[in-house]
Amino acid sequence: MRRLIRRRDDAETAGEVAAAAAVAMPMVDPDPTAAAFFDVDNTMMRGASIYHFARGLASRGLFTTKDLLKFAFGQAMFRVRGDENPEHIAQARETALAFVAGSKVEDIVRLGEEIFDEAMADRIWPGTRALAQSHLDAGQRVWLVTATPVELARVIAQRLGLTGALGTVSEAVDGVYTGRLVGDLLHGPAKAEAVRALARREGLDLSRCSAYSDSANDLPLLSLVGNPTAINPDAELRDHARQHQWEVKDFRTGRKATMIALPIAASAGAVAGGIAAAVAFRRHYRAR
Repeated sequence: MRRLIRRRDDAETAGEVAAAAAVAMPMVDPDPTAAAFFDVDNTMMRGASIYHFARGLASRGLFTTKDLLKFAFGQAMFRVRGDENPEHIAQARETALAFVAGSKVEDIVRLGEEIFDEAMADRIWPGTRALAQSHLDAGQRVWLVTATPVELARVIAQRLGLTGALGTVSEAVDGVYTGRLVGDLLHGPAKAEAVRALARREGLDLSRCSAYSDSANDLPLLSLVGNPTAINPDAELRDHARQHQWEVKDFRTGRKATMIALPIAASAGAVAGGIAAAVAFRRHYRAR
């Protein structure tokens, strides 16, 4: 019971932090009480955004293919075994944070912009992008909600012309990462807490809001809004959506869901990809 209470408190803290860090783009003739919230990995884009970012770093020679394969294998194990044990996630998170200390925020943002244009833009699902645009056209704000680091999430949101992004927040002092998180990973219940906190801040009516995700891990978020939709859903989410008469949209064609899903669930992707990126930056700075 104590562990469950601690996990709930961690989720609330991560949610509050993510909402506080959110910066909205201005809108014309906005609908002030409605918004749409989109998961990123396998919902807005094929695969894990942080993994594609890590691949972009590898292509620049900032770390080795062996490093990348090691982290990708770790991600796959989470997916295959369905293992999201909090202790395992916490251990991987602490390892990633130990490496990221000393990296410059501006470098991550700059490389994120470059790598999105090169390797992520063509992975956006046109169908999901159209759904997001329909909300924008209706004057509603559209937020990404992801375990991916908030800096990369903001790059994706900006490139897509969306309102903003809620993501995992790492502590930075004078533009340099300290190696600590502010709150916790924005994953599972923490996403719901972030949206709830943002709704309080922005005056949103959650019964008028929409949410989109591919994963049963996001059931707390999907259950929070009045209009949940399963996008490219995993088996558990598909079953839940059918039982609760939620809308289901699948934009995958000619491929099995398991292939599209690699490399993995958002939480493991954020952790493993974060380690890969951190190794790259540490090596980069040591060489300078």
